[in-house]
Amino acid sequence: MRVLVAEDHPVYRDGLRAMLGASAGIQLIGEASDGDEAVLLAAELQPDVVLMDIQLPGRNGIEATRAILAARPATAVLVLTMFEDDESVFSAMRAGARGYLLKDARGADLIGAIDTVAHGGAIFGAGVARRISAFFAAGELGPHARPFPELTDRERQVLDRIARGESNGVIAGRLGLSLKTVRNYASTIFDKLMVAGRSEAIVVAREAGMGDPGERRDAAG
Repeated sequence: MRVLVAEDHPVYRDGLRAMLGASAGIQLIGEASDGDEAVLLAAELQPDVVLMDIQLPGRNGIEATRAILAARPATAVLVLTMFEDDESVFSAMRAGARGYLLKDARGADLIGAIDTVAHGGAIFGAGVARRISAFFAAGELGPHARPFPELTDRERQVLDRIARGESNGVIAGRLGLSLKTVRNYASTIFDKLMVAGRSEAIVVAREAGMGDPGERRDAAG
């Protein structure tokens, strides 16, 4: 199994290198120290598995995961992080990660997880699995959860206005932004949500409860 590591902490990366190097059947083919480098190396080296940290300089691990899988869906991304909050877990799942482990996982568990995701399975640590079970049991992430946690606060504001049916010009006026800035925000939002364009983004946003129905009617009128 050909593995690429995306990790910005040298000490932890050294530990991964030593562990993977001692594991039969695993070949460490590259190391990236930031998200942009991870995307470039994944395209160049075409690994079977990418071990992905979430908090990377530049493009974060969620965005890097999305870009890697958009270019090569066969790649399996296994997230390794210190964070098991709901937003991090479900952002990684939405981006297409096949596994999510905390960095304090035992070496044997990590090797087993690499094998599982490389062969098409999914793997989650015990704490993460409990969160996923609670999510499906409750049917929601909780009363304070926000839709699309991969979006910044400003991107969420722009998407909410898009969901109301407002044009870029109207959004620019309401939020005090230039038309070009709103266009850039919209393009980033479409990429993050993996939608083809404005119409699909409106559908996805409204299904998530965004956009005020009354204001939608006003915008349409």
